[in-house]
Amino acid sequence: MEPKNHQNDFTIEEVTLEDIHLAFTERRLTSRHLVDLYLKQINSLNPVLRGVLEVNPDAYDQADQADKEREECRTGGRELGRLHGVPVLLKDGIATKDKMNTTAGSYALLGSEVARDATVVERLRRAGAVILGKASMSEWYRFRSFEMPNGWCARGGQGVNPYNKEADSGGSSSGSAISVAANMVAVSLGTDSDRSIICPASCNSVVGLKPTVGLTSRAGCIPVTLRQDSVGPITRTVADAVHVLDVIAGFDPRDEATREASKFIPAGGYEQFLNVDGLKGKRLGIVKKPFLDFLSESSVPSFELHLQTLRDRGAVLVDDLEIAEVDIMLNPHHSGEITAMLAEFKLGINDYLKELVSSPVRSLADIIAFNNENPDLEKTKEYGQDLMIASEKTRGYGEDERKAVAQLEELSRIGFEKLMKGNELDAMVTPGWRASSVLGIGGYPAIIIPAGYDNDGIPFGICFGGLKGSEPKLIEVAFAFEQATRIRRPPPKFV
Repeated sequence: MEPKNHQNDFTIEEVTLEDIHLAFTERRLTSRHLVDLYLKQINSLNPVLRGVLEVNPDAYDQADQADKEREECRTGGRELGRLHGVPVLLKDGIATKDKMNTTAGSYALLGSEVARDATVVERLRRAGAVILGKASMSEWYRFRSFEMPNGWCARGGQGVNPYNKEADSGGSSSGSAISVAANMVAVSLGTDSDRSIICPASCNSVVGLKPTVGLTSRAGCIPVTLRQDSVGPITRTVADAVHVLDVIAGFDPRDEATREASKFIPAGGYEQFLNVDGLKGKRLGIVKKPFLDFLSESSVPSFELHLQTLRDRGAVLVDDLEIAEVDIMLNPHHSGEITAMLAEFKLGINDYLKELVSSPVRSLADIIAFNNENPDLEKTKEYGQDLMIASEKTRGYGEDERKAVAQLEELSRIGFEKLMKGNELDAMVTPGWRASSVLGIGGYPAIIIPAGYDNDGIPFGICFGGLKGSEPKLIEVAFAFEQATRIRRPPPKFV
């Protein structure tokens, strides 16, 4: 059958990178037309969903350049990568040296000028990706106040879950997940310090991959805590997440953590682990307590069926495991996580602001003052800024912070690491996103994929977590499960 030659037949609904790449190759699609389709979708849906803060005024120019390069490669016989000519949305905490803002969702940084692209953005550009725009997020990664809801920021308002308007949109990479779920873009980048990729991916029925801390550079990203921050993809399929990871992972002299973590990157990259038989022989630790309690009653049977699918596909399940001191790990005030993060946030934010070429604010104290001076703009009266104020009161990295970090390391050692090593596991399996703190405090990787929908149509995910550097095993397990179940469905057309 001859391929169709006109682009009007191409649809962006649930399209994958492979679909896009094939359409490019068969001349059924140009990057310019793809950008146009996504911008029309954004214009249609974003007024309701509020997943995108701004679109890149240079997106069409970048697409035209990609189309030109593709034609040149046809004559030269050179292959282009999976992301070439593909639009990508970036969480608003990831810096771009262009006409767009980088604000963490706050008006306080509107108009600030960064010195350079974030390293992950440099790598996307080198791969030929089109930077489509900035995705909304929980303002300041929700490290402004616990009173602030997931998915809210001053610049964008409240992000809306496309599956159920009353449901949680997740955070803090809410806009990245909403936009991918609603087919306003195929792939996006988020950041995760503790749940910020895993939670919104679960809530919006998409794939979220949180790499081992340091596997991807954080240079040029507005920080929460460099001890836990990680940049990763949010997509609709495991394969697409892996293709993005292959582009953005690697050593960066601007981020010291990448020096050690880059040693985990396998020769040949991560695509080779997209193995449909990847569950065979894998030892999976099933941890239900207390995470199953957070699922709706109508979702529990689906999770139990998934365990049987894992068995049927050749995995060895070590069932009903428990993580030592898990209740402490899930409480940031008891684990020491908040104590450490309060000091780390102030130090990191102040360092980031100092590096800006120009900015209305130059310190955390300036941000607090801006919020006080603009209470209606930033909804300070409704949501407050208690975490920021507490962070500003810290005095560097003292004895309390060192004790807190030591406790976090000990909790990880006697909890997650003992569980994994003592049972010789390839991955831990948990329902939903609530295990993200267990993984976040130790800098461990995780991947969460769609696992079903409750009686109200609200999505939930299944999370696979592993020890540092275990991305190959996690990818194999997640991809094989995804291919066996193919659960994800697009959101209802209620907008």
